[in-house]
Amino acid sequence: MVDTGMNSSPDMITSSFPSGFGLQEAAPANGREAVTSRNLHQERWQDLLHVNRDLVAQSAPLLVSGRLTKVTGLVMEAVGLRMAVGSTCWIELPNNRIEAEVVGFAGDKLFLMPENDVQGLVPGARVIPSEPVRTPIAIGQRQPPRRRSADLARHLPVGEHLLGRVLDGAGRPLDQFGPLSESKSAPLQSRPINPLERAAIKDALDVGVRAINSLLTVGRGQRMGLFSGSGVGKSVLLGMMARYTSADVIVVGLIGERGREVKEFITDILGKEGLARSVVVAAPADTSPLMRLQGAAYATTIAEYFRDQGKNVLLIMDSLTRYAMAQREIALAIGEPPATKGYPPSVFAKLPQLVERAGNGAEGGGSITAFYTVLTEGDDQQDPIADSARAILDGHIVLSRRLAESGHYPAIDIEASISRAMNHLVSPQHFQQVQRFKHMYAHYQRNHDLISVGAYVKGSDPLLDSAIQLYPHMEHFLKQGMYESERYVSSMEKFSELFPNES
Repeated sequence: MVDTGMNSSPDMITSSFPSGFGLQEAAPANGREAVTSRNLHQERWQDLLHVNRDLVAQSAPLLVSGRLTKVTGLVMEAVGLRMAVGSTCWIELPNNRIEAEVVGFAGDKLFLMPENDVQGLVPGARVIPSEPVRTPIAIGQRQPPRRRSADLARHLPVGEHLLGRVLDGAGRPLDQFGPLSESKSAPLQSRPINPLERAAIKDALDVGVRAINSLLTVGRGQRMGLFSGSGVGKSVLLGMMARYTSADVIVVGLIGERGREVKEFITDILGKEGLARSVVVAAPADTSPLMRLQGAAYATTIAEYFRDQGKNVLLIMDSLTRYAMAQREIALAIGEPPATKGYPPSVFAKLPQLVERAGNGAEGGGSITAFYTVLTEGDDQQDPIADSARAILDGHIVLSRRLAESGHYPAIDIEASISRAMNHLVSPQHFQQVQRFKHMYAHYQRNHDLISVGAYVKGSDPLLDSAIQLYPHMEHFLKQGMYESERYVSSMEKFSELFPNES
């Protein structure tokens, strides 16, 4: 018989261990000594397994990597890896590394989008996947496999310790208060809520703005759009709602705005009182489109965390248009064809995915009341993003440039604004008064030129006569100072005073 030298019995392995290791010589195999021999044989195998287990624990895991083959603008191509869309990776530099996300693929090529600029990248740079941190598997325990896309998505910090902090789209602090103290995290992409499990919108929300409380009543869990052009006062109105809204937590997402406006919003508009109960996520215009997309998703993830804790959250996102533009940049860069005014189809698919994450949770749980600003280019309300947002939101507040130029603040165009959940939040009598207010206000505006030049003869139109008499009171009611708060009950009382005969 030929000895192959492949015998792996413990007796043959004994010689590889140093003296004193604890391995005993085999005992004779007869009678009681045979039992002792079997026990010693089992102990030697157990000792060997312990040693090998320690060696495996100390060894480095197998590192899978790919290569960077092409960089065009902000889009990079890599080969040699199989990664899911939405997963993250690191690209090694000589003295640093860049984080990127998989945004698409073609054949065996992956399309990557970096968090920052691509300065310093070289051909053939190593691309290393970065998996979300998983809880280590203990001996005897079983960890379920990942079956949802959210499990593979990037995880960022969440928790109570974020209150009062200002973060970027990757969860890194932008303020001077040091690193984050806790390590609790949540995925950027969450599982959609079953629409049948959502609680109905039935409780009015006090936003501290008289015109909104009474004429455009917002309910807890409602998603509203703030439509305006540039320089019409949307940031001021957002700041008023952030300071005066009755909410447990406020999450502010400043997406694609000027860097100067970020600090101004935090220090001047939000203030110390508002910041104390707020979390601010800022991804200014000079960041990459990936960071702008990620900033909006991160702000929504933080709001979802607090909602799951049973809290009423106010989510303010400025702006939804910049979010859509960031997605357009990425989609066009990887070759997606444009559809409507240069916007690819994926833009209109991303908008409802983001907006639908807000709203009420299960019955008896928390809520996310969201206000999304929508920039209307040239005050065009038929802009494709504005038109799409209007269709998926629960109402819209339109700011008028004409009113802003005349010194009327907040410049809310009552005629063009609507809250779709208002009829479920107020009494039928109040709803009728709101309809009458809008009718008289609109009637006056349509005949404003005739009234201004003196061409209108009193008595020709009884409704217009009433509107002319009531208009100064209506205009005064709609105006409100930046640092003036009007509670919900007080707003309703003052509104009823405009129609004393109908109370």
